[in-house]
Amino acid sequence: MPFNPPILYTPEVETFHGDEQQTVSELNETFDIILNKTAADYGHAVRSVHAKAHGILEGTMTVKGGLPPELAQGLFANPGAYKTYMRISTNAGDILPDDISLPRGLALKVVEVPGARLPDAEGATQDFVMVNGPVFQAKNAKKFLSSLKILAKTTDRMEGTKEVLSNVLQGVNATLQAVGLSSPTVRSMGGAPDVDPLGETYYSVTPFRYGDYIAKFSIRPVSKDLTELTGKEIDTKDQPDAIRETVQVEMRHLSGEWEFCVQLCRDLEKQPVEDPTVQWDEDEAPFVAVATIHAVPQDSWSKTNVQKVDEEMRFSVWTGLAAHEPLGNINRARKATYEHSAKFRAGFNRCPIHEPAS
Repeated sequence: MPFNPPILYTPEVETFHGDEQQTVSELNETFDIILNKTAADYGHAVRSVHAKAHGILEGTMTVKGGLPPELAQGLFANPGAYKTYMRISTNAGDILPDDISLPRGLALKVVEVPGARLPDAEGATQDFVMVNGPVFQAKNAKKFLSSLKILAKTTDRMEGTKEVLSNVLQGVNATLQAVGLSSPTVRSMGGAPDVDPLGETYYSVTPFRYGDYIAKFSIRPVSKDLTELTGKEIDTKDQPDAIRETVQVEMRHLSGEWEFCVQLCRDLEKQPVEDPTVQWDEDEAPFVAVATIHAVPQDSWSKTNVQKVDEEMRFSVWTGLAAHEPLGNINRARKATYEHSAKFRAGFNRCPIHEPAS
């Protein structure tokens, strides 16, 4: 079927609200509750979201040649190869045993990327932050704040209660899936199945500038080693770090290849910028591969990379090129909150945050 032409970016695609700064202030105050509780518990500061990593992978992104003009934009304007780091994680702000099943995240950092930078974006890298679901659970930052306040109250060493809740919610989600439904809200609260993160497809969820256009992004596994892991559940019972251990065993021998895909906005009503709870229908706005990411067999939990990436780097959608400016209320709120969390972590741990060079 023919597709609508992609929508050209203009500043008018965003809608700003007068109370956004107040919401950001309250988000930072609420994140402080999480950050201070977890730092006191662990004696070490962790991220306010996606605190627990399951694997750190080094790889290479290869941008395809011969892309059509609407896809040859920003980082992907010219063919080339870039060093990458990938951090696989769980979305909670505290470090939980793996049988508390929550959505997984994949943060990608592309190194030594040329081009004009976003405001305050240090270094020469491009970050992409994704989760293994196509929509966000809150329409805007104010609604997310309401959920965050509830999560902040449960952030502490309450694993037993969280395990019970997770088991119940997994059953609820399994029932929904059996009748052809699934709930992002249930998944975000602990009803996500404990599947192998190496076989998952990850989504940016929120939209971004794509040079002259507007897009969402995804990373999907394509090599046989990875697609064989899609949907494969990991036994996490009585194994608090089962996912990390599984990924480490698998990455010692498998060769991973993913496609980096772009979904261009083609209708602002059907593919809204300001509402990340709306899934952009792939029948009307398909994902198209613009690059591949390749990771050779490696130790996915090496002490060197854990220190270099998990401790000394941060991942932010606002670290990157002006050509990939984050769009929408949720993304605007992420700038100051990501910076706030990183500064707390650097100060508490007395470990500066670095942007890597090749």
